[in-house]
Amino acid sequence: MRFVKFAVFVAVLSFAVKNGDPVTLRYFLGAQWQAPLIFVLLVAFCAGAAFGVLSCVGQLYRQRREIARLKSGAREGAAARGDPAPPPGGGRGLAASDRAAS
Repeated sequence: MRFVKFAVFVAVLSFAVKNGDPVTLRYFLGAQWQAPLIFVLLVAFCAGAAFGVLSCVGQLYRQRREIARLKSGAREGAAARGDPAPPPGGGRGLAASDRAAS
């Protein structure tokens, strides 16, 4: 895996070194921006990655709210049936008998 990461790094570095020429980006109303090509590509990549992450945030929060709602519904259902409440932490970790043995 290290070799693959190193190979990708070398490929990107050689691309950056060979494409350092300035490019001009033209906007509306005659505005323009001049920067090295690799910088323009880096900005475009970072903007795309940020847009992708931001587009997933809403779905992530919806899923978290649904999980919390389902957990509280499960607790209420268990309480209505008279089941004992799970220990704090969701029952993770060692049982009392296992802790005594270790």
